[in-house]
Amino acid sequence: MFTGIVEELGTVEAIESQDDAIRLSLRSTVVLEGTGPGDSIAVNGCCLTVVEHDGAVWTADVMQETLDKTSLLGVQPGDKVNLERAVTVEKRLGGHIVQGHVDGVGTVVRRTPSEHWEIVEIRMPGGMGRYLVDKGSITVDGISLTVVETHGDTFTVSLIPETLARTTLGFRAPGDRVNLEADVIAKHVEKLLASGYINQGDSTNEGPGHE
Repeated sequence: MFTGIVEELGTVEAIESQDDAIRLSLRSTVVLEGTGPGDSIAVNGCCLTVVEHDGAVWTADVMQETLDKTSLLGVQPGDKVNLERAVTVEKRLGGHIVQGHVDGVGTVVRRTPSEHWEIVEIRMPGGMGRYLVDKGSITVDGISLTVVETHGDTFTVSLIPETLARTTLGFRAPGDRVNLEADVIAKHVEKLLASGYINQGDSTNEGPGHE
């Protein structure tokens, strides 16, 4: 589990093709502190497992399923990526609950700068809009952000200078692809409502196992 608070911008060092997968090598410093093989690091919001590292460069295997459903398919050596280690129990939850399981790939539509912040509009894939609410949470390239407004198949986020300086959203341009993960709580609520365990407006329905 992650919080969506990016710890550092890493750099793609190399990509090794493995037929139905790739081995991704990344250069970083902060996220390797206290990290060993088998630990999880989110790369642009995708949860990857550390295979090995030498203190400066680490590798992860990326399956075809991940390549098909995330923007990691298009990364190239030299690209900057958002990195975050899995959260520990003693760490502050500065963002929101992030699983590192990408729901879909969105596209940057436009950027509107102002004196102290920047509004970024992102188009999302079909079906994701039902999980978004104004002032709710969304993960974009592994960054925990607050939705400003939703407009059909797009939504906007407001970025402060700190986010612009420390993450990939500082340089994403219109047309660029970004990984999106909806709030997992919204997905659980949707499933419970669909299952019939919870009936809207019926406070007497306590679900199975209650007498």
